Amino acid sequence: MLELAGVAGRPLFPDRSRFAVTGLLAAFLDGLLFEVLMSYGTSLALSHIAGFFAAATLHYWLISRPRLLYDLAGYSRWTEFGRFLVVCMLTLSVRGGILAVLIQAWHIPPIAAILPAIAATAVILYLGSVFYVIPAGNATPSLDADWRTASFGIIAFIILLRLIYIGVAQLIPDEAYYWNYAQHMDLSFYDHPPMVAWLIWLGTSIFGNSEFGVRIGAFLCGLITMGYLFALTRNLYDSATGIRAVLLLAILPFFFATGALMTTDAPLVAAWAATLYYLERALIANQERAWLGVGIAFGLGILSKYTLGLVGLAALAFVIIDPVARRWLRQPYPYLAVLLALLLFSPVIIWNMEHGWMSLLFQSGRVRGIGDNEFGLFELILHFAVLLTPTGLLAAAIALLPGTDHNNTSPTSRRRLFITVFTGVPLTIFLILSIFDTQRFHWTGPLWLMALPAIASMMGQTRSFSGSPTISDRITAAWKPTILACLVSYAIALHYLVLGFPGIPYQGIYKGFPEHHFWRQATRGIEQIVEDTRRQTGQEPIVVGMSKWSVATILTFYNQGKPMEIRSRNMFGDSGAMYELWHPSEPPTSRPVILVGMWQDNLECARNSIEIGSMLVDPDPVRELAIVEGGKLLRGVYYRVAHGYLGKQYQQTSPKCAEGKHA
Repeated sequence: MLELAGVAGRPLFPDRSRFAVTGLLAAFLDGLLFEVLMSYGTSLALSHIAGFFAAATLHYWLISRPRLLYDLAGYSRWTEFGRFLVVCMLTLSVRGGILAVLIQAWHIPPIAAILPAIAATAVILYLGSVFYVIPAGNATPSLDADWRTASFGIIAFIILLRLIYIGVAQLIPDEAYYWNYAQHMDLSFYDHPPMVAWLIWLGTSIFGNSEFGVRIGAFLCGLITMGYLFALTRNLYDSATGIRAVLLLAILPFFFATGALMTTDAPLVAAWAATLYYLERALIANQERAWLGVGIAFGLGILSKYTLGLVGLAALAFVIIDPVARRWLRQPYPYLAVLLALLLFSPVIIWNMEHGWMSLLFQSGRVRGIGDNEFGLFELILHFAVLLTPTGLLAAAIALLPGTDHNNTSPTSRRRLFITVFTGVPLTIFLILSIFDTQRFHWTGPLWLMALPAIASMMGQTRSFSGSPTISDRITAAWKPTILACLVSYAIALHYLVLGFPGIPYQGIYKGFPEHHFWRQATRGIEQIVEDTRRQTGQEPIVVGMSKWSVATILTFYNQGKPMEIRSRNMFGDSGAMYELWHPSEPPTSRPVILVGMWQDNLECARNSIEIGSMLVDPDPVRELAIVEGGKLLRGVYYRVAHGYLGKQYQQTSPKCAEGKHA
């Protein structure tokens, strides 16, 4: 911290006594207002937000009016105030996450939980004021020093934000599905290799079946990715560029998400970065031992997701194109790396041999697209802009253009070739596939890892003032507002997910959002319906999630009451992914069946126009259960109760049955 202050040219503890008095007054007001509002039954969100902004207003008024800390000459007061508001929003997010951890996860009373939250608030507000809000006199740091200071602070903030919220934000259905993998441990699975299940099993074995236990593996994978990307970029350029590359990794939407959500992309991105690092050491630095790292990283990567195979194709293309690297075709080390990767991948091969190669056949079909045979190039480019932000997409396009590096020496040319091939080969494959089919939204995310060093290098280039700004200059200038917008968006979104904001509803904010969230509360509602049905019929109901796997898996994870017997829609002859192996069939029964869906039409018909009513005994109408907490409507969930199940032999199709939404 002291080193960062020195780099920024700011004293870390200027006028400590006056600042301490200001901080104590603000903290006292914060705690007092919080306790008063909570005592009157005000919600946790409103109480802590009101206390925080009252304290922040007092703090800003005391330090800005007499200008106790800094000389603000030449600095717009409105700019200063705007920066202070940004720091307040970031601080509020951290503070809300800390309160959620202490109160919701650790069950500490609010009157005690607010104290460490206020302490954290004071520290973050102070550091934000020192490094961002108030300028350091007339000192003008170099571009590298400016980016280095910002990068350290933003990376640390992103890591802190992830660490706080991974244990309190509810799981999304995908994460619950992979948690169910870990409850049915196997060598591999129908729709994915086993690495995600192994990581979740390890995390939940240590931290229990909680959100934190499920996601800690993703958090650690994010740190591993940062380490390998920094080392790779340092080898290609220098350490300053490496820090900027890690900044991009922390802030860009796709990579921010993969470091916080426990999906197959989390270990894939870490393995992708590691594979690129060892390939650079082998192909550019000509280190024989690096091939051992290539074999291990690649093997672990394809245990995470088959997409990493595109890096293998890129490596082959580079060796063929580059005359220096071509010598490896005559050496045993690359072939030994391939054998090592295959050895690590052997659990997937064994599982597929035992299950008729069903996983590899399924994935080969997904590579061709999602089966709609539609032209998806424009949609794919839109996905790029969402995953990278528009600034990131433009920066990648400029950084990868031929001739961006003006140094034409052999090491520089090979570096450019390495970056171009390992980005271009996977990208070209996805572009070609998009001509025939639309691609999954997130599939292309990892390929941009190799572009980050080039983008980071462009960010560090000094602008030439001899003429009008170039496109590169404009993109570099756009990074600061882009990074700021991403930071504030993540902070607001996470606080909204966990604690909400007073007066802002969850329903209607974004179509489809509530249906994929708040399953902890929805599960309690379904548990009550199950209990009522059990009491009325005297029999144990069967709960059927009417999506491919989303509803069944998320209900299983959040089922904290009496265990429910949960199945998926494959019970009615529709696809159910791993549920077709876990529960391949269900005999006819007179027990009540409770169908649960995200949308109403999930319960009226499923895919392929299968009429589920023909397999049910006296099904009741579809009903909506409103999920309310603290007087606020969170979401709705749809259910339908039937009085028996006749079996698949009564399955009928209805051509008039509309195709419903599904997950």
